[in-house]
Parts: sequence; structure tokens; C-alpha cells
Amino acid sequence: MSSRDQREAAAIRDTPESWDVVATSTHFEGYVIDVVTDTVRMPRDETADRDYIRHPGSVGVLALDPEGRVLLIRQYRHPARRLLWELPAGIRDVEGEPLVDGAARELAEEAGYRAATWHTLVDLLTSPGCSDERIRIFLARDLEKIPDEENSFEHRHEEIDMLVEWVPLDDAVRGVVGGKIHNSAAVAGILAAYAAAADGFAGLRPADAPEE
Repeated sequence: MSSRDQREAAAIRDTPESWDVVATSTHFEGYVIDVVTDTVRMPRDETADRDYIRHPGSVGVLALDPEGRVLLIRQYRHPARRLLWELPAGIRDVEGEPLVDGAARELAEEAGYRAATWHTLVDLLTSPGCSDERIRIFLARDLEKIPDEENSFEHRHEEIDMLVEWVPLDDAVRGVVGGKIHNSAAVAGILAAYAAAADGFAGLRPADAPEE
């Protein structure tokens, strides 16, 4: 990336901002999410209620092998009523755990692989109009299959008999633009990996890059 390109990329940046919250009420507290209403002070000193889901955040893994294939899993998602192609992913449910360690754990548990090389691929807010969930997707390479005797994780519920499939990155991109892949983390990770591959992933952030 040229210095001009770097300057232009730096100018396109989301910035933190927090408008005053004058009241908050919690309507539901669940195992993973809460549903809350904030009364927010708007411009011209108006206030308005904003309902949203409070979420602990997630991590995901775009695992890429030397043949340029992406590891995808096939999982049922009840709210969508669909069997979706997804990346290995999970919630940030271990306090103090580095994000890359959580991603490595999810890759091992859901797909049975470990990786020697990690980079931050893309950060996204999954649905910022109704949720505060943040997900960081990592690029994992130099992969190794974990022997069955070393992987004691027990799959339950939607994860039972979950299909693990290696898909050429080009085919995955075609699946995204053709409307065949719908999971937001999978869409973002696949397209980000395709774009980042143009310079051999040289422009990616390190695995421990801070979230902005």
C-alpha cells in the first residue's frame, strides 16, 4: 500500500462518541444477552428511547489452508430458520482472555484445528442499530488437525454432527455475492480475506491489535 493510500485509508475511520443517557431500564436478562432501553439526549435537547441488545461480544476465525481454501462450518440458527454456512466463532465468555486465545479455542472446539500464524482480519459491529455486539475475526494459517484423543470438547445441541467443509476462497466469495452465504461474520471474513490476499496479507494488523 502506498503512503498516499495509507493516508486516505486513515481518513476513513469510525470514531468513538457517546451521547448522554439520562435513563436506562432493563427488560430482560438472559444467559448471553440483555434487552435494555436507554433514554438518549438528542440534538436540540430532545430525548428519545432506544431499545437494543446488550451483548458480551464475539470472536471468529477465517482459517485458510495453503491451497487457498476456507474452513466453513454448517450450523442451524433458529431465529433465522436456516442452516447457515459460518466461520468457527463464539462469544467472549472467559473474563480476561485475550481475543486471539478465545478464537483459537473456538477453532479447536468447533472444527478440530490449531493454527501457528494469526492476524487480525476485520472488526465489525454485527447490527449496530439494535445491538452493541462487537466481533473480531482473525485470519488463521499454518493449520494442523488436532488428533481426536487430544480434543475432548463435547458438541451439544446445534453443534451435534456439525459439518466442517474446506471451500476454495474464490467459491466462497461467489457464494457471498450470489446471495448464498448470509451469516454476517462469514460474509465480512470471506470478503476481507479475499481483499487482503492481494498483497499477501502484508497489510493486516497483528493478532493482539487493540480494538478501536
